[in-house]
Amino acid sequence: MHNDNFCGHWCVTEVRILIIGGASLDTLDGADHLLAGGAGLYTAMASHRSGAAVTLYAPRPDPMPPALQYVADSLEWLGPTVTAEDLPHFEIAYEDSRTTYVQASFGAEESLSPEKLPSDLSVFDCVHLIPLGNLRQQHAFMIACRERGARRISAGTALHLIDKWPDDAAAVLDGSDLFFMNEEEAVRLFDSMENVRSRAGQTLFITRGSQGATVIQGDSATQLPGIAAIVVDPTGAGDTFCGATLVGLAHGAHPVMAASQAMPLAAESIEAVGPAALMMSSALPPQPPDDRVQTNRLNVNSVAKLISGITDIMPFMFTGPDLPTPGHPAALDYFFASTLQQFGFWTEADGRYERPLIASLDGEERKGAFYLFRAWLRWLEKDPHKLTPAGQAELGKADMLAVLRSDDGSDPMPAIDLHLELARQYGRDMLALDLTPQSIMEQVNASATPLRALFGLLDKIGGFKEDPLRKKSGLLAMILQQRPEAFMSNDDAGVPPVVDYHVMRSCLRMGLIDVRDKGLAAKLTRRELLSRSEEWAVRAAAHDAVRQVVDQSGKSMGAVDWFFFQARKRCPEMSEPQCQECAVDTACAHRKELFQPVRRTTYY
Repeated sequence: MHNDNFCGHWCVTEVRILIIGGASLDTLDGADHLLAGGAGLYTAMASHRSGAAVTLYAPRPDPMPPALQYVADSLEWLGPTVTAEDLPHFEIAYEDSRTTYVQASFGAEESLSPEKLPSDLSVFDCVHLIPLGNLRQQHAFMIACRERGARRISAGTALHLIDKWPDDAAAVLDGSDLFFMNEEEAVRLFDSMENVRSRAGQTLFITRGSQGATVIQGDSATQLPGIAAIVVDPTGAGDTFCGATLVGLAHGAHPVMAASQAMPLAAESIEAVGPAALMMSSALPPQPPDDRVQTNRLNVNSVAKLISGITDIMPFMFTGPDLPTPGHPAALDYFFASTLQQFGFWTEADGRYERPLIASLDGEERKGAFYLFRAWLRWLEKDPHKLTPAGQAELGKADMLAVLRSDDGSDPMPAIDLHLELARQYGRDMLALDLTPQSIMEQVNASATPLRALFGLLDKIGGFKEDPLRKKSGLLAMILQQRPEAFMSNDDAGVPPVVDYHVMRSCLRMGLIDVRDKGLAAKLTRRELLSRSEEWAVRAAAHDAVRQVVDQSGKSMGAVDWFFFQARKRCPEMSEPQCQECAVDTACAHRKELFQPVRRTTYY
């Protein structure tokens, strides 16, 4: 996964992370000198290197050993004063790029008590709990953190401790909002990787060494590929990944994007001995570039310049005959339930794109998004309960067929089972989290950062949470801001790019993105099914291009998005583009042969 702007404008704000569990002095692979170590230290220093203000709650040595002086200077270090001899100590050996703990002494960390924690933990964006050598103790800290107002609790675990305290391991897993583990630990807790699931609102992160990582959101599992590294010292790679991921999440990034952005630092950390890579002040290592598809900055600039001068490029108000009348009492239920269904309006045949969804509904031919918007009006007008979370959770296939049927009685939807599955998951997640669209908007509008609050909640809800680039979440945000009711105030952070296949087709044909991989370009031209990786390469580049168009044109995301959406008429799927009708024709590359990625997804 690659996206240079994974947390957008939010990254300018400082975030605060509390790490409970501390530093150690370790002997690495038989060396005769001590190095800084410990899961708490690696996690804390990774968060610090990623830009967070970090507080470490752990035994603090006095005098401070030279190996830990940089840590003490970089963080706020709270906790009981101890001697250096009382710190945890680990003797570590390496075999086949794996860390083996020959001997472990947890020292004063085992007597660490939650009683001396700060009284108000709500000031921290996240509190992370190290296993502490005792999962019963870790669980006690978790309870104390909840009592002291912790907003989001993260935890890690350890394989040998799961065996010793299985009940507490299960309790810590169940009680955490975020949980980090490696593949062996996941199998011990869930019996197999196939069984790994998270409860509603919880995200699990599973590191898999050189194979990358897996992000679990309910039943949704996203695999992230590993990043090549020359392994010098694999100690702390998972903790580094954890610390960097926590900062991305605190800045408002989607869990998959936060994890993806954390992986280069984890790879860099194992190319040096101990935590040396975390004690540098240089810029964070970037994501490896995906050279298959790249943003064409010159063409982006030309298109943005033209768009900036067109006064009638304005946001759509999401009103009209296919949408609820302004002020309708069930409008929020309608927009939450219908927006998550905005995907998959095309059919395939023999491994290639066949045609878009166009069908007659209520006496008029409608296409894709507006066919679905119109269909959902049937529930709004006749049975609004079905649009509520409870109603969506209870839907059956007959309900979906009834609401989606065209005038001739047929079902035109190419993937109705996916639409039913997401509707149910949306309803179940909302019910499990005790949320409604109305209560979500109350929380959002009470927040100092409404967009971050909205996306943070939608990242937990089926139908929205699965997409790392938040296309449907961004679309819903625009609806909430642009409707006459102004359900949500405009946020200075700005809605991120809303990238669907119409936008990608426009970016490809206009030359906002260049496909440098000849094989991928041939597949796009032939409208063939793409792999997940190929689709992501195109979509991530289009996301970056649209963001730049917004930034350079001075137009809002709502205005730019409506311009691109309207291009579906000027530059359609099945007929020759009407270039003379396009306001940016003079800046267009006219790559008419290129087509959007063809891949069945619930994202768009």
